[in-house]
This record gives sequence, structure tokens and C-alpha cells, in this order.
Amino acid sequence: MTDAGMMCAALTLARRGLGRVWPNPAVGCVIVRDGIVLGRGWTQPGGRPHAEIEALARAGRATKGADAYVTLEPCCHHGKTPPCTDALIAAGIRRVIVAVEDPDPRVAGKGLKALRAAGINVVSGVSADAAAEINAGFFSTITRGRPLVTLKLSTSLDGRLAVASGASRWITGEAARARSHLLRTTHDAVMVGSGTVIADDPELTCRLPGLTDRSPVRVVIDGGLRVPLTARVVADARRAPTWFIVRNGIAGERRAALAGCGVEVIDVPAMPGGETDLAAALSALAMKGITRVLVEGGATLAAALVRADLVDRIAWFQAPSLIGGDGLPALNALGIEAPGQAPRFVRIGIESVGEDVLETLRRAN
Repeated sequence: MTDAGMMCAALTLARRGLGRVWPNPAVGCVIVRDGIVLGRGWTQPGGRPHAEIEALARAGRATKGADAYVTLEPCCHHGKTPPCTDALIAAGIRRVIVAVEDPDPRVAGKGLKALRAAGINVVSGVSADAAAEINAGFFSTITRGRPLVTLKLSTSLDGRLAVASGASRWITGEAARARSHLLRTTHDAVMVGSGTVIADDPELTCRLPGLTDRSPVRVVIDGGLRVPLTARVVADARRAPTWFIVRNGIAGERRAALAGCGVEVIDVPAMPGGETDLAAALSALAMKGITRVLVEGGATLAAALVRADLVDRIAWFQAPSLIGGDGLPALNALGIEAPGQAPRFVRIGIESVGEDVLETLRRAN
């Protein structure tokens, strides 16, 4: 099989770690000799062991002279585990094929340099774009100091998320709702605004059979602590990690009661107009290790993130229905005065999900 073919297998393994390995990247590794796969590995929950260590362990003593396909440059620094470069060298690997370099300053080309210095033939850049997309969240925390933000929308064809009364169950079908739960499993955190919690009282967990342990951290933007203690995200906060983002200076009995329920309260600054600083909120999440955030509502939070240029991806579920102008829009006003000011996105995928369509986009710049 070609290098690209083996790297494709490693990339498939890497995706298994999405949503489970933060703050580490999701990496896959395949060890091959004479066309035979000796070992496979992917980053384990919590970020350790690393993919290379897992693959080498499965390959056992047969690694001398083998090739290692790794989706991200092997680490070369001492952290909570020894460097993966040392393990590859000690195993007698003759060739390492890497998809993309690691932007982490502790690595950033040093891993490849260490392997070459040990006499290993290093090939880099194989399936680089696909590998970079898998770890776009990790790369974002390193280069921009904030997680990758995916805005999930579930609307009618004319972009309405609810009818005039606010009723929204169900605009999209059962298959789309199941796919939404699957999306949660590939993100470290799911975020909503306080208005969504008050209106819909969502659980924000993954309830797919066999994947209930893959629920992300639940993040609620609640600058003034409006959410009642009876909300489900508060009542079961000890079952699923739940963080509330509040504006600096918010204190009192409500805050203490939330903490008593198991909610972690995170303070961020306010904007000049008094609203929560969402850029600061995302930076705070990155500081806690979050690399990928799925935003599920509502229209106020979605519009605020778009206005602040903080949306990197859109996952848009569209039902084959029309609600009309009296329905509630997916986004509140953006303040755009000319078409050229509209944020632009590039379609990167479209597929049928039951009777609905899932369109995936990334921002153009």
C-alpha cells in the first residue's frame, strides 16, 4: 500500500480521539513492515498514552526496520510522559512518515530533527490538509489562544429555528437529531446561552446508545446568572461537567448555590456595552484545555459570535420545510449594511441525513 493509503488508516485512528483527548491533539499511528501492519495506536482518553506508544506496544518486538505512519509530528519533550521520538528511535524504526508538523513551540520541527539526527528517514507532508483539519482545534489553541468554534444550526429551508410561538420540536428529523448527538462526541465542550437554557431546559449530553460516556463539557454563557437552579444542566451537574461563564464581579447566593450543585463558575470581563466578552470566554476555555467547542444556541449567542468573528465552522442541518417571516431566525441581527460586509464561508461537505441535509462549512479566511 502507498504512503497515502497507510496515512489514511492512521487518520481514521486519529479521529477516534476527538472529544476525548483534550488538551492533547488527537493522533493516529500505524507501524508497518514489509507491507504487514504490526501495530496500530491512537491517543487515549485524557491524552495519554500517545498514539506512537500505543502502536509500538501492540507491535511488540517486531519493530526493528519498520515504518511508522504518524498523523502529527512526534513529541520530543519531557512532559507527563517521555518523548515519543525516543520510543521510535529505541524501537529501531527505520522510516517515519508524518502528516503535519506540530505548532506547539515545545515541538515545532524539533521532533523531526531528532529523528533525522538518529539516522531515521523522515518524510513529512503526507495528507497534511486532512491531518490539520482533525487537529484544527488543537492548532487553534496554540496559534490563537482559543478553541475551534463550530456553530451548529437546525433550521427550516428559510433559516428559521422555531415558529413564532418559540416551538421548535421538531423541525429536523430523528436522524438529524441523532447526528447532532454524534457531533457532541467529537467536541470537547458544547456551549449555549442562558436564554436557550431558560427556554428549552436542554440536557446537552450525548444520549446515543453506547456513547453516553462521551458527553462533552457543558458550557453556559450566563453573564448575570439568570439560569434557575432547577435547570437540568444545574440539577445534574455532578453527572456531567458543567461550567458557567459569568461576568467579573458577579457574586452572591446564586453563585454559591451553583457551586454547591457542582457547577464550576468562570469569570470573564464584560464588553463596554455590558455583555459578556466572548473572546475572553473562549480564551478562558483554552486555558482549561478545551480545543473544540460546539455552539448549539441560541440566536443571540450565535449572532454575537459571528459579529465577533469567532465562528470557524458551521454544521447546518436543514429540514425540507418553510416556516416564514414570523418564525424565529437562526441568528439575530448582525448589523450588516452592505452584502460585501457579510461573513463568508466555504462549503466543505454536504450530505443527506434522513429527510434533512447537513451542510458543513468553514470560514473563508
